[in-house]
Amino acid sequence: MQKDSRIYIAGHRGLVGSAIRRRLEASEYSNIITCSSQELDLRDQHAVNRFINNQKPEYVFLAAAKVGGIGANNTYPATFMYDNLAIQTNVINAGKENNVKKLLFMGSSCIYPKFAQQPIKEEYLLTGLLEPTNEPYAIAKISGIKMCEVYNRQYGTNFLAVMPTNLYGINDNFDLSNSHVLPALLRKFHEAKRANLPFVEVWGTGKPRREFLYVDDLADACVFLMENFGWQEIGTHVNIGTGEDITIAELANTVKNIVGYKGDIKFNSSMPDGTPRKQLDVSSINRLGWKATTPLEAGIRQTYEWFISRNDD
Repeated sequence: MQKDSRIYIAGHRGLVGSAIRRRLEASEYSNIITCSSQELDLRDQHAVNRFINNQKPEYVFLAAAKVGGIGANNTYPATFMYDNLAIQTNVINAGKENNVKKLLFMGSSCIYPKFAQQPIKEEYLLTGLLEPTNEPYAIAKISGIKMCEVYNRQYGTNFLAVMPTNLYGINDNFDLSNSHVLPALLRKFHEAKRANLPFVEVWGTGKPRREFLYVDDLADACVFLMENFGWQEIGTHVNIGTGEDITIAELANTVKNIVGYKGDIKFNSSMPDGTPRKQLDVSSINRLGWKATTPLEAGIRQTYEWFISRNDD
């Protein structure tokens, strides 16, 4: 990419898209194209084709998606499947039709089998059953990977697919009805501290292990890949993470300490745990020359500072 290349970020207001924008602007990319969901419904095929044809981006970061935690995935499985299939299909195909030089599709670590061997290598895709609570979302994301793969093979495009682990950071979703575990914990402990509540309830047993990546590290990896590599060099998809995981119980205690909450933690084992462990093998992207740099505790502190700057009266 050149500094004046036309670069479209689909989903620029979300957790990932906003981080990619910060990263590109910090590197003085000057021709960034954005469009809000109110102005452009990415589920509308004709609208997307018209937008891409008019704007003629040379590079596309496809970060727009319908996302949420276990509760939201369980409650709205059809919405998660339809919205994600429609968004990625429309943007990827419009990219091909309008000769986009390179596109990066954002997947998810939930594409891998529920009981995949740990750490999870890229080649474990489609080797076992998925976690039922997020299967519709995962199938949509797998379709996106495969769409990039077959477009590259049939049409000679240069579409990359990346699989980040669990993300958190600035612009995260802190709505307890549909947020992921880390922002949900930050909000729960923050509100419990302010209300002087005796305990905070955490869904599940606390035993599942998860890996967390600060979203600005993900953005750095995405720009690194777009600047330096084509799909032939990274394969069908590449994992992005820290290569380290912790239990949900350990995460809850870390968040509790950062927030400064003094009460107890009660695990509600009647709620689903999800996949028992999800740690990505990140040796492929490490060999390409990229590693995560933000320690978990430092990233959570930055996220919490951003949260309270927008939520404290």
